[in-house]
Amino acid sequence: MNDDFPFLLGCNGRGAQLSSPGKPVSLEEASIDEQFRMVKESGVFDYFDRIPLRENFAEYERAMQKYDLPVHTASWFYMLGRDEALMYDNLEICRDVGAKCHNIMTFTHHADGHVLTDDEIVAHYLDVYEHGMKLGVEPSFELHVNMWTENMARVTPIAQRIAGQGVPFNYTMDYSHVNFKIGNPEEQNLSECRQAVESGAMVLDPFEEGSLCDEWLNLGIVKWIQLRTVGPNQPKNLWVKNDDGSYARGIQYPIVRPKPGEWHSDWHAYMLEPSKEAIRKSLRYHATHKDSPLRYITTEMINLPDYGLGAKYNLFEQNVEAAKFIRKAWKETKALHAAGLL
Repeated sequence: MNDDFPFLLGCNGRGAQLSSPGKPVSLEEASIDEQFRMVKESGVFDYFDRIPLRENFAEYERAMQKYDLPVHTASWFYMLGRDEALMYDNLEICRDVGAKCHNIMTFTHHADGHVLTDDEIVAHYLDVYEHGMKLGVEPSFELHVNMWTENMARVTPIAQRIAGQGVPFNYTMDYSHVNFKIGNPEEQNLSECRQAVESGAMVLDPFEEGSLCDEWLNLGIVKWIQLRTVGPNQPKNLWVKNDDGSYARGIQYPIVRPKPGEWHSDWHAYMLEPSKEAIRKSLRYHATHKDSPLRYITTEMINLPDYGLGAKYNLFEQNVEAAKFIRKAWKETKALHAAGLL
C-alpha cells in the first residue's frame, strides 16, 4: 500500500484456479502453494485473501514466506446459536496468520429457525467487535445473499444504531449482490424490496443518484469493497443445478469475453458497467473524503455453485483482469481529482 495506490488489493483464494474447457471450474482446488504462486506471480495483487483452517495453517505459513505474500483479510460465514465458538476461533486464526480484518457473513436465520432481529444483529456485531479488537482484528459485516444483509433495507438502520453506541460499523460492500437483482423481480422478492424498488423508494442501480451504493458510502462505513462482476438480471448458472432441480443463482458474469463454449450464455460488455461503476464510486468517495475508512479491496470471481462453478473460462484470468481494472480505475480517479473534476 502506498500513495499511488492507498489500498491493499487481494485475491480471494477461491478464484486462484486455472480452469479451461478441458478442466471446467471445480470445487477441487489447487494446492495452497500453487494458489499463492499464481497470485504472487500475476504481479497485480498485494496479498492473498482467505482464512486458513487449523489443519492447513502450516501450509499457509510456508506459502506466505516462500512467496513473500501476506494474508491481510479473511472471510467466513456463521449461524448464530451454532457457530459462536467457531467465530471466536477464527478471529484467533486471523490474528495468528496476520490478517487485520475478518469479513463476517451471518445467516438470516438463527439456529432455532427464527429470523434474526435487529437487536440480535446489533448485539452480535458488538460482541464480535469486542472480541476481535482485543486480538487486533477488526470485524467487517458483508453484504451477501442468504445473510441478513440480503434484506438490504436493514443495513443502514443497524449501522446507525451501532455507530450511535460509539462503535464504528465496518461494512464489506460486495455490490454484485445488489447489481444482479436489477430488473429481477424474483431476486428482489428474496430481498423483500420489490415494492420499494418499483415505487422508487429504493434505488439499486449505482448509476442513479440516491442508490444504495451512494447511501452506504455516504454513511462512511465501507471498510472493504469486493469486485465480482455481475450483469443486471443476468442468466442463472445454467451449468449447475440445485438438489431440487432448479439452476443455481447467477451472481458472476465474466469480466473478460469468454471464448465460444466457455460460458453458457451470450456475453455483452455493457452488462459489466454497473459492477464497474460501484467500484468507481467507491474510489471517488475515498479520493474526496479524508475520513474514508476504505482500506481493503478484493477480487471475488470464485468457484462456488451460484458463481462460477462449471464455467470453462480461465477463472484466475478473470480475477487478474478485475485487479487490473481496479488499479486503472484508481489512476483515473486520481487524475480527475487532481484536475478538480470530482
